[in-house]
Amino acid sequence: MTAPPHDTLTILLIEDDAGDAFLVEELLGESDDPPKIIWVRSLAESRVQLTQDVQCVLVDLSLPDATGLEALEQVLSMAPHAAVLVLTGLNDTHVGAEAVAAGAQDFLVKQDVEARLLARAILYAMERKRADLAQRQLVEAELLTKENSRLERGLLPVPLLEPGLLEHQARYLPGRRRALLAGDFWDTVQSPDGAVHVVVGDVCGHGPDEAALGVALRIAWRTLVLAGHTGNELLRTLDSVLRLERKSAEIFTTLCIVTIDPALGTARMHVVGHPPPLLIRDGVIGVVPGTPSGPPLGIFQGVDWSEIEVPLGTDWSLLLYTDGLIEATVGGGPDLLGTEGLLRLVHEQGGIHLDRLIDRVIELNQDALSDDLAAVLISRGEER
Repeated sequence: MTAPPHDTLTILLIEDDAGDAFLVEELLGESDDPPKIIWVRSLAESRVQLTQDVQCVLVDLSLPDATGLEALEQVLSMAPHAAVLVLTGLNDTHVGAEAVAAGAQDFLVKQDVEARLLARAILYAMERKRADLAQRQLVEAELLTKENSRLERGLLPVPLLEPGLLEHQARYLPGRRRALLAGDFWDTVQSPDGAVHVVVGDVCGHGPDEAALGVALRIAWRTLVLAGHTGNELLRTLDSVLRLERKSAEIFTTLCIVTIDPALGTARMHVVGHPPPLLIRDGVIGVVPGTPSGPPLGIFQGVDWSEIEVPLGTDWSLLLYTDGLIEATVGGGPDLLGTEGLLRLVHEQGGIHLDRLIDRVIELNQDALSDDLAAVLISRGEER
């Protein structure tokens, strides 16, 4: 007989016949490590004794208050954590199969039982029960994971953009293992006047709380844009949302918001403590000048963030991204890629090819990115 280290195996014996109960105690007493046996005569008595300490239950199918499979089903209901063996005088193969199908780990006939067989049956039954519980927990975990994945996918943005107006690409790579959402966020919305609004943001931290806050800020941003709010008015409202929703006062958020005019030739942006966007305009690759516009959200009260006006022309590409793209290491060493390194990669590739760019950054990092990454590439004209 085996039990957890330094613990004595506890067995509940549900048997109304004193002679049969004595026989079971004698048989199990012959083992090298005799178990503790709690003997009760009925299901009613067993309800009091069926605690978490009971690891195995031996139950007869002829009891004063229940018989047959009804007795077994009640025990299984009362002791979902324990291995359950039927020990009965009824030598019926059909009943035995039904008992096992109902959830019993084994079916033993009293007349056939001897010490070694009984000890081995209890041992095997407990192992089968452990395996059953582990499998059930695995299935439950898989179902929970799938449900969480569906919930997370439902929280990812769908761009609201007139088809064919601009080339739009977005990539999202959470740093958390097995996660679909992170503290980074992005969104793209075209307002009724034809202007195109883009946001990329980064909540500091990497856990589920930060992911939830990122979703809240993204949805707040979209709502504000659709309601006609822009610039500092929008940013101050987002700052208020952040302060109300964050778990601690240390949490801050960087972001970049861009509004491209309906003619698609000019952009107004606010770079709020965030990495500067990359701009390709008429074949010239560089960062948007004049950044940042001010500090991140959630740090100072009453901030005015300066607006940056950027002429775009007719052929342009604009890349907004979070710092996961530039804080990758180079060659696995201590040096980070940085904005200058990102510019070099864009020059090497002859433009901003988003998937190739991210793949190259991961290759230089020599491992998957540990930080979250959100990136939006929006283009017009030949630069597309």
